[in-house]
Amino acid sequence: MPEQQDGKDKQARIWRKLGLKDFEYEMILEQLGREPNPVELNMYSVMWSEHCSYKHSRSTLKLFPTASPRVVQGPGENAGVVDIGDGFAAVFKIESHNHPSAVEPYQGAATGVGGILRDIYTMGAQPIAFLNSLRFAPPDTDRARYLFEGVVAGIGGYGNCVGIPTVAGEVYFEPCYRGNPLVNAMCVGIMPLENLVLGQACGEGNLVVLAGARTGRDGMHGVTFASEELSEQSEKDRPAVQVGDPFLGKLLIDATLEAVKNKLVVGVQDLGGAGLTCALTETASRAGTGLEVDLEKVPLREEGLQPFEILTSESQERMLFIVEPEHLPALEEIFRHWQLPLTVLGRVTGGDMVTVRFHGEVVAEVPAESVAGGAPAYDPESKEPGYIRQLAAFDPLTLPPVGDPGQALLDVLSSNDIASKEWVWQQYDYMVRTCTLQGPGGDAAVLRLRETGKALAAAVDGNGRLTSLDPYLGGMLAVAEATRNVSCSGAEPIGITDCLNFGNPEKPEAFWQFRRAVEGMAEACRVLEVPVVGGNVSFYNEVEDEAIYPTPVVGAVGLLEEAERHCGTGFCREDEVICLLGPQQVSLGGSQFLKVYHGKVAGKPAGIDLAMEKKVQVLLRGLAAGRLVSSVHDLSDGGLAVALAESCLNGEVGARLELPAADHLALDLFGEGPSRAIVSLPEENLDRVLSTAAECDVRVIELGRVGGDSLEIHCSGRRVFKVGLVEMKKAYGEVFPWIMK
Repeated sequence: MPEQQDGKDKQARIWRKLGLKDFEYEMILEQLGREPNPVELNMYSVMWSEHCSYKHSRSTLKLFPTASPRVVQGPGENAGVVDIGDGFAAVFKIESHNHPSAVEPYQGAATGVGGILRDIYTMGAQPIAFLNSLRFAPPDTDRARYLFEGVVAGIGGYGNCVGIPTVAGEVYFEPCYRGNPLVNAMCVGIMPLENLVLGQACGEGNLVVLAGARTGRDGMHGVTFASEELSEQSEKDRPAVQVGDPFLGKLLIDATLEAVKNKLVVGVQDLGGAGLTCALTETASRAGTGLEVDLEKVPLREEGLQPFEILTSESQERMLFIVEPEHLPALEEIFRHWQLPLTVLGRVTGGDMVTVRFHGEVVAEVPAESVAGGAPAYDPESKEPGYIRQLAAFDPLTLPPVGDPGQALLDVLSSNDIASKEWVWQQYDYMVRTCTLQGPGGDAAVLRLRETGKALAAAVDGNGRLTSLDPYLGGMLAVAEATRNVSCSGAEPIGITDCLNFGNPEKPEAFWQFRRAVEGMAEACRVLEVPVVGGNVSFYNEVEDEAIYPTPVVGAVGLLEEAERHCGTGFCREDEVICLLGPQQVSLGGSQFLKVYHGKVAGKPAGIDLAMEKKVQVLLRGLAAGRLVSSVHDLSDGGLAVALAESCLNGEVGARLELPAADHLALDLFGEGPSRAIVSLPEENLDRVLSTAAECDVRVIELGRVGGDSLEIHCSGRRVFKVGLVEMKKAYGEVFPWIMK
């Protein structure tokens, strides 16, 4: 008896080391009807990891609206697909690569870009743009600068090599990201709808074909690594970080898209998280089929790989195809042309079993649905953190008034979060493919679609600081700002993808933050009528029990029927009228001004009226479509003063404005609130703008005129400040070149 107990304890140590809980192991026994062998246990462990199974988030994600008349493919496939008319579709998705980037920033970021890229062309779409959302600790230590610089270099290194422009993004800095940076990568593609191909192993007797890079030991159990908190041990887990090859990746894009265009494949699945195990079991599970494969046929980079290593390796630049036998010669010819390996591993079978052989021996035989979809769906305990009400009780208006508003503006402009990120995006090629009409530095990127004469707009937004103060409101604000930025460009939002970055869901406070944020996002999506077509959940973003801010990041894509009718953010011409659109309600709670000027993160952020948000976005799109405005800029971080400064700097021209009487000057200048934008327009268009706004029931205030070489603001006939363009440019533009010397 003691020997039997020792044997059971030894087994338990094995599955626990692989990240499985005792209860989960019992479920595997029940579903499999026997004990799994070591190879099968490894397959279950990677697919039942949080990263692959979403076992703590699945029930909550059902809150999202996912359908609209335009949605062709929503969540559940490699990427979302949205009809944009004329027989074409936009394809897009965002995912995280946080943990790998924390221990190996260059490769962590590079393979994050490579992974999201494969998700797009796996669907049959030509990738046309990258975006990213990044969070770091303040770059005031060597370690912080190392992570920041490495991630930026990795994004640029991979994107530039594959020839896809990186056109937009955001970068924030908070102490809570010191040990756990966030690296969220988004990709957008376009395709003829007839080219759509899904990740399904359809057709009994069809061939299972592996293409691309050879398989090595890099990325072993990477999904398990991403499903636990970071610790000192994480530095020793560098082998779990994949290594990318963008040059080979570019060849794989071209070969895959040629195969799809020529109708040579009936199913396509990239090999990312969980490697071959994921590709085999997910494609079979989606199609309700089985597979038989021989692992000895997998091309290897090194000798001696064991079956479990081949199955769980996350080596990059690999693709799995399901191919009708008669099309194999043509597919082989394409891959010979692109000088890429192509190997038949096996075939699609009836039933639902994935059978894996190695040198003639069956090393695994598992039900596809059990491995790919059989993990438990947890309903974690939820509890409001105690700090929420404590911080909400703080009133920023009790603080001393700002002494020198002009200097306060320069201080906020030179803060890490607000300052120009040109140092970052100059390392990206954002003009390659020559379709970029509006690149980094604006509210949204705009990309011309040569095939149709239309354009796509894309933006990525999130605010962990505000979400930490009020997760429900923070979730709504993330959706509202991302879609508003797309509307500022003149485009109609047609879908969003999200990356939900949170702490340990097994802690009630962290799960409460997650649940409330998703509830807020879902409500905003319903009111704004924008579907969620895919995304990613990243949990366990903690180091030594210190969690990051709850950080939902939203990537929005919009459609412009006429590419030339897009709007930029910079003031364009002298003497044009400047107007403020939207509601008056703002707050210093959680604001950049409060953080920079007073060193506090507290208070209640301004609430949002989603019905008004919708009206403002409809108005913004109408003004752009009617060519009534020359520029549009969303008001967000830093409030009115920062938005005006950015429009001056982007247009290289000053402005003179008269604000209404102010009870609290800092609130009017730096208060933050949703559903607001500034526009500049020729004076002859003012009456039409005012009447159009009245029809939309949106408040408009005429503030002043474009002109001069400074930003000059008056209030009640008294000059509040006058700051020259040269001063603002220095404060705004020289932060990161100096820090990163």
